Amino acid sequence: MGSQVRAASRCRDTGPVFGKVAPEVIEDMLIHLATENERFLSELSDQAGCFKESQIVEFIFLLSEKWHLGQSARYQAVELLERFMIKQVEQICNSSRENVRSGERGQGSSRSSLQDQIYSTFVLRLVSCVQLASKLSLHYNIVNSDTALKFLQSLKYSYTKQELLESELVILKTLHFQIEVSTPLAYVELLLEVLGHNGCLLPAEPLHQMCVQLLDFSYLTRDTIYGTLLKIAIENSTPNQLQVTKFLTVKEDFMLLAVGIISTSVFILSTGHWQQVVEHLHRITGITSQSILEFSYAVLKHVVGGSAPKQH
Repeated sequence: MGSQVRAASRCRDTGPVFGKVAPEVIEDMLIHLATENERFLSELSDQAGCFKESQIVEFIFLLSEKWHLGQSARYQAVELLERFMIKQVEQICNSSRENVRSGERGQGSSRSSLQDQIYSTFVLRLVSCVQLASKLSLHYNIVNSDTALKFLQSLKYSYTKQELLESELVILKTLHFQIEVSTPLAYVELLLEVLGHNGCLLPAEPLHQMCVQLLDFSYLTRDTIYGTLLKIAIENSTPNQLQVTKFLTVKEDFMLLAVGIISTSVFILSTGHWQQVVEHLHRITGITSQSILEFSYAVLKHVVGGSAPKQH
């Protein structure tokens, strides 16, 4: 019994400790994340966001909770699955184009076979992404093969341990072993650290907790929130396909998401500090106050049904 209690205490996510990092380290990290975000947006696939549907995200969140994973692991699992599946889709498209150029027969059946393979292994890949994400969080539970297999068997899948290991390897190879992806939570926590150094008087712990709750909410209601934000941006309730396509970089901008989540959290917890924090976030990131305000409105509109900050 004692060992179980100690294990549980090691795995419990107590959250980050703010105010302990040197300013120069924070500055370097902020530059690194901003650069990484810009690079990611410049290389964005046309398929970005296709595998962040609410049902998929909810499945990953519930599975992460079942396995007592840390806060960052569930976001990393979502991002890993998204990036892996996009690569899979691109491989299908490239294979089809090569078949067309070479004049091979049976190209339709070949593409259909690849699609069937993706669909039939989707849950396995999802579980593997959660496993990999758990291994990136060294201070929390690591999901071993036995645990993953038991879960898959409960869903009536009959995978073997070898197939589970091969699934992890497929994901690693497809992503060229680059699985240490930054998540919006990393951006949120870094910006909270910067705000603290800039004299933000709000207690960091409750603000961080609210940010995590709203970040979960934004992942689970992603299309709804960004649909509202798009209509605000174009001042039109019926965006055309070109506007939707151009808006893709906004939907995948982690820095904007982090800033918007912090702004919304401050508005909920301490409205009196809200404008000051928005101005701080603008100076830190270069994102306009208007963009931050619009994002906060889009989130709050769906959290509380419209009692949100409005443009004056």
